[in-house]
Amino acid sequence: MKRLVILGAGGYGRTVADVAAQSGQFEPIIFLDDNSAAADVVGKCADYLNYLNADTVFYPAFGNNKVRMDWLCRLEASGCALLTLVHATAYVSPTAMIGQGTIILPHAVVNTGVKIGKGCLINCGAIVDHGCVIEDGVHLCLGAIVKAENQVAALQKIEAGEVIEARSFPVGGNV
Repeated sequence: MKRLVILGAGGYGRTVADVAAQSGQFEPIIFLDDNSAAADVVGKCADYLNYLNADTVFYPAFGNNKVRMDWLCRLEASGCALLTLVHATAYVSPTAMIGQGTIILPHAVVNTGVKIGKGCLINCGAIVDHGCVIEDGVHLCLGAIVKAENQVAALQKIEAGEVIEARSFPVGGNV
């Protein structure tokens, strides 16, 4: 088993910890956070290097897409292994490509030929239809739907229940 170090002990960090625990792949799961005094927070985010070894994976659990990507890049540059996690109830096509540091939460669907970049959050019940490209750092909120052959630009947030109609932002077009 690997140790999981989650940067950020807020709601998103707790969600990542829950999904990681359900996977049975991580023990222990610990938090670093600059603003929390919770008992399971063992230090500040900048302390991450103290935990760097071959048996540890890291995840920056920040809801702000830019902050999450900044930390993901910092962790990657430091040689940290990044958590990529798909909940057991999510469907991910075997032809889909999922970037490092991406989390796919319960009941999400990632269909045929989809490309998801680094550091993305595909939230509960979100659907990414065939042929879509989801660039780095995107957050698809609860129940968001990205219909076929769309491209979602880096760091975008698609709100809960929002539907991006088919080919509204065509793959390879200007985004």
